[in-house]
Amino acid sequence: MKKADVELGAVVNAKSEEELKKQFQGTVEKIYENSALLAITSFDDVDAAAVSDLNYKLVVNFKNMKPARAAKKAKALSTNNVTIEKMAPTMKADDKDKKEKKAPAKKSK
Repeated sequence: MKKADVELGAVVNAKSEEELKKQFQGTVEKIYENSALLAITSFDDVDAAAVSDLNYKLVVNFKNMKPARAAKKAKALSTNNVTIEKMAPTMKADDKDKKEKKAPAKKSK
């Protein structure tokens, strides 16, 4: 690819000359003079440890990028790690005060 063909937010297929063994897919986060910073979004299982060590980011030369198509046999990253839990209702401060006032006082002997 050429610099003019690369846009921020574009998804590209790329290969690394040194860090990763297989081709991967990434999103362009920053464009430099001859390369771009990619956020790795899809990769092969053999590269899982290396991708983790790279914090899922890698600078790649434009000559090692191609416009992306759907990833094949690749591990796709989850971009949304939201979990939802049901919480127990809590008493408001006003409700606690009312409950304490209604409770009978204990008699001391």
